[in-house]
Amino acid sequence: MQTSLSDAFKNTAAGQEADAILRSCVHCGFCTATCPTYQIKGDELDSPRGRIYLIKQVLEGQPATEKTQTHLDRCLTCRSCESTCPSGVQYGHLVDIGRAVVEQQVGRSFKENLLRRALRTVIPYRNRFASLLKLGRLAAPLLPAALRAKLPQPQQAGAWPVTRHVRTMLALQGCVQPSATPLTNAAAARVLDRLGITLLEIGETGCCGALSQHMSAAEEAKHFARRNIDAWWPHIKAGAEAIVVTASGCGVTVKDYGHLLHEDAAYAAKAARVSALSRDLVEILLQEDLSRLQPAKAGPIAVHAPCTLQHGQKLPNAVEALLQRTGFTLTGVPDAHLCCGSAGTYSILQPELSQQLLHNKLAALNSGQPEQIVTANVGCQMHLASGSGIPVRHWIELFDLR
Repeated sequence: MQTSLSDAFKNTAAGQEADAILRSCVHCGFCTATCPTYQIKGDELDSPRGRIYLIKQVLEGQPATEKTQTHLDRCLTCRSCESTCPSGVQYGHLVDIGRAVVEQQVGRSFKENLLRRALRTVIPYRNRFASLLKLGRLAAPLLPAALRAKLPQPQQAGAWPVTRHVRTMLALQGCVQPSATPLTNAAAARVLDRLGITLLEIGETGCCGALSQHMSAAEEAKHFARRNIDAWWPHIKAGAEAIVVTASGCGVTVKDYGHLLHEDAAYAAKAARVSALSRDLVEILLQEDLSRLQPAKAGPIAVHAPCTLQHGQKLPNAVEALLQRTGFTLTGVPDAHLCCGSAGTYSILQPELSQQLLHNKLAALNSGQPEQIVTANVGCQMHLASGSGIPVRHWIELFDLR
């Protein structure tokens, strides 16, 4: 794609990155076939190709409009288009740049700004979110049924292993997961303990920064990244062999720290090291001798592969391969590449589209009549559970014998 960026952007780091990404696009349109919003809306501007043109126009000097912003807002950042693209277009990075530029030019209404500020003020902060969740559960009988269904059911995490092994890995606590699905990291620690690996959960770690990054608050995202790097760094220097992320959405962001902080002289090298050490939990287990796990027997299981695992981290069919290797029976899931509609704050900011995607995804997951659904991301787990008639859990729970 030929470009002619305006003087305001062509000499900036973001502009140069966007220019390189735009030039790699060859207009082929393969991305439209796998874009969830294009399938629903049928509008070229709600496809990756259409959004790329919108971003190109803005960077070339055409003023952004509310219509531009609307089409970029509708993007799930699921990155299914990246899996389809034959040219390797880094659409995820491009849409972040485009959104930030459009945000500066167009702005938002008071109501929109208030909601977005509230999300950024509460969700990334573990204790604030936990308090809000506790309040929501107390008020559950008074809430509308649709809102009540979104509240995750309380979990008992169980005991964290006390044995210290020679092999050590680090966990990301995250922001929502400790209170919404506390069983996930605890189960991961117990399973890894049986494999001779100590998983350390460092208390100073928190939000990965994904929410801020996708809401055009890049400096805020960098702050969260630096804090996590600082918390992990002494343990990395002491020999920790990996950073294990049990939420695939967070995993995408942590693996991108090297890119996020590449211009930060004080953190660039550390960030690159953290990205190199970051692993999704399924990557760890696939490399281990699993004969010691002996998972409990279960009926047919439907695997929901989060977009952040299959498209963001480029690990398609990884959970499926692990479960089949260990003897589980999996049901078929049509259109498994399509998003469930969770997508971080998308289910709050784009509720109509999100619910359509959720309905479609649950129909696909249930088509093989499974007894339960497993996934690899806390946001997807909560979103699917809000409309599912069968249990939805993180796949690591299948190996957690308590």
